[in-house]
Amino acid sequence: MEYRENSLTYEEYVSLRSSVGWNNFDEGQVSNSINNSIYNITAIDNGRAIAMGRLIGDGIYFMIVDIVVKPEFQGKGIGSKIIEMLLKYVDDRTPIGGRASVQLIAEQGKEEFYIKRGFKLIPHEFCGSGMRKIIRK
Repeated sequence: MEYRENSLTYEEYVSLRSSVGWNNFDEGQVSNSINNSIYNITAIDNGRAIAMGRLIGDGIYFMIVDIVVKPEFQGKGIGSKIIEMLLKYVDDRTPIGGRASVQLIAEQGKEEFYIKRGFKLIPHEFCGSGMRKIIRK
């Protein structure tokens, strides 16, 4: 098993999302989003992508997106390793005296996975409800 940095391809992205039943996006959108990610991790086993995670952000606010582990590889610590690597990337770039905010939207039923890694459900004492809007064409 190896973890590759910033090498995620369109084909791997589509295959991994499909493996967990997620909808995919237009090829141009996917290619653009991969190129504009500030950091991404692809877990490779026997030459094939089995997991991924991406980080988007501006240096203060970050969002973890597209955490996917193929079902037959779940429960083996791969997703945890990807989260750890993404958070280390942010930590390494946060200056002394500075701070960074890392957010994500958990799949329903996966919240506990992230809580164990230090994330808080919102709303909580500092934040209101998370929200999103989908635009379709």
